[in-house]
Amino acid sequence: MTESKRVALVTGAGSGVGRHSSLALLEAGYHLVLVGRREDALEETKTLAGVNASKCLIVSCDVSDPKSIKSLFTVTREQFGRLDLLFNNAGIGAPAIPLEELTVEQWKSVVDINLTGAFLCTQEAFSTATKHAITGLTRSSSLDGRSYNIACGQIDIGNAETDMTARMKKGVLQANGTTSTEPTIDPDHVAQALVYMAGLPLDANVQFMTVMATQMPFIGRG
Repeated sequence: MTESKRVALVTGAGSGVGRHSSLALLEAGYHLVLVGRREDALEETKTLAGVNASKCLIVSCDVSDPKSIKSLFTVTREQFGRLDLLFNNAGIGAPAIPLEELTVEQWKSVVDINLTGAFLCTQEAFSTATKHAITGLTRSSSLDGRSYNIACGQIDIGNAETDMTARMKKGVLQANGTTSTEPTIDPDHVAQALVYMAGLPLDANVQFMTVMATQMPFIGRG
């Protein structure tokens, strides 16, 4: 990815890790497609880009809707003619309630955005250029992408400090049944990890990386 006009598409770019990563990619020289549900939040990200704002394309989109995703990638191709990096970052958390109280509708909402959204974007990205399930998708994409020289990687994030993890400071349910606070990390650490992965030549790839708070109670949370 050494061309002068590299293009990245980031979902969930209106806040948290998505915003930090978008700004870091802009600083690294990328043109950005900022994707999210709230256009006002995406506009805030673009404003924060400062002199790099002109390199941003804002697309308000529901990543769980196939028609919206097709339109998103059509606009991307029309605007830039290429796509070098897809960051499937959009995601929501389930309500902080016991599993037996979680409704089917709440479950489907999480899966539709976190998993189906990643699948739809990855599928469209190939034609243009919930954690364990995402890992399988990453592995499958890596295998299928080899013949096209497409590298696929995954970042597992442990408690990046965003709106989604604000409840960590108030205390969350632990595996032993107790409630305690959990440490968080600056989202910029994740953003810099993404920039590093994206900057590798196509003959090298970080397929899986975990960026987490050192004092997290156990690996795999967040």
